[in-house]
Amino acid sequence: MTRFRASAEFTQEWRHFRFEVADGVATVTLDRPEKMNALTFESYADLRDLLHELPTREDVSVLVIRGEGRGFCGGGDVNEIIGELIQMDARDLIGFTRMTGDVIRAMRECPIPIVVGVQGIAAGAGAVLALAADFRVVARSGKFAFLFTKVGLSGGDMGAAYLLPRIVGAGRATELLMLGETIDAETADRYGLVSRLVEDPELDDAVQDLSRRLADGPTLAYAETKSLITRELDMSLAAAVELDASTQALLMTTQDHTEFHAAFNARRPPQWTGR
Repeated sequence: MTRFRASAEFTQEWRHFRFEVADGVATVTLDRPEKMNALTFESYADLRDLLHELPTREDVSVLVIRGEGRGFCGGGDVNEIIGELIQMDARDLIGFTRMTGDVIRAMRECPIPIVVGVQGIAAGAGAVLALAADFRVVARSGKFAFLFTKVGLSGGDMGAAYLLPRIVGAGRATELLMLGETIDAETADRYGLVSRLVEDPELDDAVQDLSRRLADGPTLAYAETKSLITRELDMSLAAAVELDASTQALLMTTQDHTEFHAAFNARRPPQWTGR
C-alpha cells in the first residue's frame, strides 16, 4: 500500500471488464464481444474509478485498453443505456453524462501513458476512448465512427469536440463529428488519428512492444510530458514556456537524469527507475 492512499484499499475485483497487471503494464480488456464490447453504466463507472486508482499504484507504469473479439468498442449499449436514459429525469441524466465525461478527463489527467489497440470498430464512446488515449495502435481492420449525431445528440460528447480538432484539425473534426460517418484505418491514419498502423496479425505484438518500451523507459519524464501536453493546450506561449522551464528544472534533479549522464559516459543503456 502506498502512503498516498491512506485508508483506501485498492479495488481487488473489477466486475465489468477484465483487468490484469504484469511487469508494470496494466491491461483493461472490454469483454462483451457478443455486443461488440458495448459499454454499460457499470463499465463506465469502473473505468472512471480505475483511472483514479492507477496513479497511486506502484506496480503500474502503463495502461493498455483493448477490446475482445472482432471489434474494439461499439460505444454505449443501445438498450442497457439509451433504453434507460429516455426514462430518466434531468438530475440522473446529468449524472450520467458527467460520469462518461469523467472517464475521458481521467484518461487525460492520469499521468500513466495509455495505449489502445484498435481492431474492427471503435464507435461512439468507443471512438472517444481511443481518442483520449496517448497512443492509438490500429489494425488495418480498424474503423472509427463518432456516431452521436446519428442518434440525435451532439457530436461533442465526452470531450470529443475539444480533443478531436486538436488531433485532426477543425475541418476534419467538423466532418467527423457532424456527419458521423465511419472512416477506415487508412483514412484515420491520413487524418492523423492513428499513432501506428499495423496489419491485423501484428496488432497484439505492436501493442505489447510499445507498452513494454514505455514501461521500461523514464516513466517520470513520460508522466510530466503527458501533463504538459494536456495542460498547455489552452495556455499562452509565455505561460507554457514558464511551465516547461519549471518542470525541466525539477526533472534535472532526478535520479533518472543523473543515470543518463552516467550511462552515456559508460557507453551503456540507462537503467531507468522513474525517480
